[in-house]
Amino acid sequence: MKDFATSSDPAVQAQLDRLAELSVPQGRLGLDTIRALLARLGDPHLSLPPVFHVAGTNGKGSTCAYLRAMLEAEGYKVHVTTSPHLVRYNERIRVAGELISDARLAAVLGEVLDAGADLQPSFFEVTIAAAFTEFARVPADACVVEVGLGGRFDATNVIPRPAVCGIASLGIDHERFLLAPEQGTPDVPIARIAFEKAGISKPGVPLVTLNYDDLVHETIAEQAERVGAPLRDAGRWWHFGHGTGDRLSYRDTQGELSLPRPALRGEHQYANCALAVAMLRHQEVLTVSPSAMERGATHAVWPGRMHRVAAGPLSGTREVWLDGGHNPDAGEMLAWHFAGRRIHLVIGMLANKNPAALTGPLGPSLASITVVPVPGHDHHSAAAFGDGVAEAPDVAAALAALPDDGLPVLIAGSLYLAGEVLRANGELPD
Repeated sequence: MKDFATSSDPAVQAQLDRLAELSVPQGRLGLDTIRALLARLGDPHLSLPPVFHVAGTNGKGSTCAYLRAMLEAEGYKVHVTTSPHLVRYNERIRVAGELISDARLAAVLGEVLDAGADLQPSFFEVTIAAAFTEFARVPADACVVEVGLGGRFDATNVIPRPAVCGIASLGIDHERFLLAPEQGTPDVPIARIAFEKAGISKPGVPLVTLNYDDLVHETIAEQAERVGAPLRDAGRWWHFGHGTGDRLSYRDTQGELSLPRPALRGEHQYANCALAVAMLRHQEVLTVSPSAMERGATHAVWPGRMHRVAAGPLSGTREVWLDGGHNPDAGEMLAWHFAGRRIHLVIGMLANKNPAALTGPLGPSLASITVVPVPGHDHHSAAAFGDGVAEAPDVAAALAALPDDGLPVLIAGSLYLAGEVLRANGELPD
């Protein structure tokens, strides 16, 4: 699986061009290639500061954002690697609190690509090797690592002993990769997803999860028990909910907390924020105070996810929302957020995604649907969304064609599209 990236820096672009040429040989699974690549780089993954490792279908990026904000509020220097990027590849590698510079990015990508030239690594394997190499060289107190795809065979899963592992919301996504037939894995799709995500479990390392239905819980519990990971799941080991004034109420064996409403938008963010709190409170490597958790809850930033677009050259002064979600769980979340309101939907979806994943749940709220391309990617045409939908060559044209009726606009369907919107509106993630 590979991605696309561009840079205004010629030295970085030269390495991104090399990255774009990589592909994964059909049928290759496992961690052998990333381990071999890291070995040639001096095994930097063995020299990282305490790692907070997060998997999940939806919400893992938001959970990482809360973890980073809470750790930094305590005064720690934090490395972070997340994916995908929205505007610049640099967003994938945050070094001690700052996005990696172009000069360092060009150098470390070149080093990794040269070291693995004969190994045929993937785009993501090179990215993770580059991130870990840089993280091992720059002092920091903690490292927040988001799983890219699945968990069991994800390139991030080479970390031998994180401080804690976490699993966010689960749903069906990336079916081609995560539901590929394999002997000894669960037959029920959602159980297979849970099996793959729980593959990040490590002996003796707390595995902190949300509360799932019985089948999912049993699958995760079996994996945790198999490797000897203490399972710390919501509803059993810790609890959360809405307190007075929409505050986040949290409780575990250490006591109760009352935190402000999470900074990120959407009802689902209570769960993501609570998961971050639970991960911090069920590990014993770094101390994070309740006051730092409170500050982090209100200062987390995660662009492109239920993001209120600022007034700018693309959005003008209209109320415009942006979300990169593309699966049914994301559709349900968006439907909850806009319940009782009429909205115009501008949607661009990759060709391998279900076009009804968003439009189905959002149906009662939709005043109009306008379909746009996802630049640089195979995408659905207007025909995939049924009758009565409009089509536009880009988001700017779609917005210009909407009636001036005061209704909000939701731009959704792809994180790649979200990145294009932020770029065009001058909102560059930092």
